[in-house]
Amino acid sequence: MKKIIAFLSLLLLISVSLYSQCSLCTKTAAQLGEKPAQGMNSGIIYLMATPFVIMGYIGYRWFKDQQRIKRSQQ
Repeated sequence: MKKIIAFLSLLLLISVSLYSQCSLCTKTAAQLGEKPAQGMNSGIIYLMATPFVIMGYIGYRWFKDQQRIKRSQQ
């Protein structure tokens, strides 16, 4: 489990340039300029990542509860 947490922490520290804009957002960002476009792209990535973080937390809690139930049955 510690290896998984270390791996996920490492992934969070690595910064990769991603472009996650639809065609309409790309056109709007092109009109805004370079700096606001980067902020818009970061916002889109943040909004995309939020559901994954929530589901990961729910999955982790479920996993821990299942382990606790198995240990109490033994």
